[in-house]
Amino acid sequence: MITVSGLIEALLWGVADGCIYILLATGLNLIFGVMKLVNFAHGQLLMIGAYIAFTVTTALGLNAYLAILVAMGAVAVIGVGLERFTFRRVLGTDKLNEIFVSLGLIYVFENAAVLLWGNTTHQIASPFQGLLSLGQISIDYNRLLAILVVIVILIALFLLLKKTKIGLAMRATSQKSNASMLMGVNIEKVYILTFALGAALAGAAGALYGIIFNFNPTIGALPTIKAFAIIIIGGLGSIPGAVVGGLLYGIAENTAVYFLGGIWRDAIAFTLLIIVLVIRPTGIFGEKGE
Repeated sequence: MITVSGLIEALLWGVADGCIYILLATGLNLIFGVMKLVNFAHGQLLMIGAYIAFTVTTALGLNAYLAILVAMGAVAVIGVGLERFTFRRVLGTDKLNEIFVSLGLIYVFENAAVLLWGNTTHQIASPFQGLLSLGQISIDYNRLLAILVVIVILIALFLLLKKTKIGLAMRATSQKSNASMLMGVNIEKVYILTFALGAALAGAAGALYGIIFNFNPTIGALPTIKAFAIIIIGGLGSIPGAVVGGLLYGIAENTAVYFLGGIWRDAIAFTLLIIVLVIRPTGIFGEKGE
């Protein structure tokens, strides 16, 4: 039976799930916006982030939410290695080279995860269990905390991009990389920091994903597809677009489950993508020519 409280609850859960998509899509969009790089292995960075957070919580007894910081740092380091030793070699060449490198990395990361952690399903133990009930509306504490964590990360990202020299360099490079180089911007340094930042966001998304959902070495594929759908909905290279697209995507998924059942979860969300592209092919915040 459809009720107002049930609909509000579905919307809240959709916002919480959408926040995870926001982090993943924002990182992917940041990398694309600055480097014009397509990375289909971005979801595997989410998966690695989940496993790193799981490892430090189980082996070291660290709080699950403090483990998010560890996951961000570790995946950022992995991102530096990826940019330096793989993508830098093919950046600026045929786009197919970038695509095939990233597709190859999917299998490398998945097999490495199986080797290190096995092929079983895990979930990160959170100290905050149970539901917060407000009348007939309920949402679990971890989803509420996920919303708060994502808000804090997005504020920090905004301040980094708007108030720091490296943020200015990133924005300049995303608009005109050649002109930025002539103005003295170290493009290679900007690319490394951009990829590391995008990877760190994926690591945070993975840690939150692992707190809320079960995960295994193959969980990166579908979030990657969804992240690409979100940045297309929001507009390529637009961080506000990734935020709005992620929220719309999460809400669409959960309201579809509420009205139509779980089988429609992914179908309705991709229907949203089709509708946005038909009405506005450049995405909500996209501009012609991007």
